[in-house]
Amino acid sequence: MLTAVDHVQLAAPPGSEDLLRAYYAGALGMTETPKPPALAARGGCWFETGDVRLHLGIERDFRPARKAHPGLRVTGIDAFAARLAAHGAPAAWDDDLPGHRRFFSEDPVGNRLEFLEPDPA
Repeated sequence: MLTAVDHVQLAAPPGSEDLLRAYYAGALGMTETPKPPALAARGGCWFETGDVRLHLGIERDFRPARKAHPGLRVTGIDAFAARLAAHGAPAAWDDDLPGHRRFFSEDPVGNRLEFLEPDPA
């Protein structure tokens, strides 16, 4: 029986760890968590906040997915969109999901991310 999503793995190109840290820790406000030594040797970064865990693994022939993405629930979505824009990651708003406000953005290596908040209206 499934009980929860433990983490979401995204890919990134070799040498992009500093860009990932600036975005996931700086722009998103997540905390970098240490990888186990055997996995740390592969590169990449792990981040978490609350129950949300994102792992960024290095992929030599990296190409960002155009459709696949994690959907990340936020509070204060307008302020969150402004925060991302201030870090150079503009929001592309989408009104197609009933009962939610949401936008899409990209991390610095092109991974697509969805940010959504239930709409009380």
